[in-house]
Amino acid sequence: METKIWHITKENEIQTYLEAAKLLQAGETVAFPTETVYGIGADATNEQAVAKIYEAKGRPSDNPLIVHIADQSQIHEFVKEIPSNAKKLMREFWPGPLTIILPLQPGRLATNVTAGLDSVGVRMPEHPIALGLLAVAGIPVAAPSANRSGKPSPTSGEHVEEDLSGRIAGIVFGGKTGVGLESTVIDCTLETPAILRPGGVSQEKIEAVIGPVISEAKEVAQQEAPRSPGMKYTHYAPKAPVAIIEGDTAFFQKQIDLAEKRGEIVGVLVSDELEEQLRKSDYMMGLGSKAYPGEIAYRLYDRLRHFDHTPVTLIYAEPFAKIGIGEAVMNRLDKAAGGHYIKQSEES
Repeated sequence: METKIWHITKENEIQTYLEAAKLLQAGETVAFPTETVYGIGADATNEQAVAKIYEAKGRPSDNPLIVHIADQSQIHEFVKEIPSNAKKLMREFWPGPLTIILPLQPGRLATNVTAGLDSVGVRMPEHPIALGLLAVAGIPVAAPSANRSGKPSPTSGEHVEEDLSGRIAGIVFGGKTGVGLESTVIDCTLETPAILRPGGVSQEKIEAVIGPVISEAKEVAQQEAPRSPGMKYTHYAPKAPVAIIEGDTAFFQKQIDLAEKRGEIVGVLVSDELEEQLRKSDYMMGLGSKAYPGEIAYRLYDRLRHFDHTPVTLIYAEPFAKIGIGEAVMNRLDKAAGGHYIKQSEES
């Protein structure tokens, strides 16, 4: 398949929307930027179109997709009801990096969007290109991250092209994304809403609007159907295995030295503060200062992807405080590492 590429400018913006929207309306897949990561979109009412997303990504079919809209009025086309907590969250955070799971009207969306569930995740992105394209298309668009399944999500058009060129109909380039991590997902079908995936809107901000929420939704077992992306499978992983090092600077350096003695080529992913204290290496990547966790979130996927273009055989990463967007950073790092930690406290 030949993939059409558009680079948005002021001069071609409207024409790009028209051409890309025409592809979406015709049942094709188009990648576009949002404020979180790039998404690969398809008509959420078209079973065959949605199937092309799963095929392009190599994504398990029981992993539900998030539906993107340009206007809140579109929700009534496929959602049964909007709970009061959800209405408050929409008023406060839409458009923005918050996905809200709502009860689904049967028969209104393709069944492979929801993986057969009776609920659907919906969000309105806060990105002018995403909103412009969705408005012109005039349809609800299912759009997971525009990467091969399991890899770090794309935060630039180049990342999408690297993963999906020849697999999808089009890519709208719109520069780098803003938040750099996927949206927060909150289930508002429950009596007490539950955060299923941390992201760009922190638990603290949500609770300031609707009160206490369940903050630690459990991972689902292999035989269960996840209610949100990111709950069941390994995600966000580069080619080399990742381990998170919990300990002081000397312990971190010791782990690097031991791995290198074993013949490993070690990639190091750390804050600027820790980078200054460790012995410099060719494959050390700084994420930014711990004083600015938003910078760390913004750079995380780009840095993980960078290691795929190096000869590293192992990646050691620093953990970060689970405060605000730091919760989302650690969620993604934990999944990239497959839960593999090397802890100073466990050494005898």
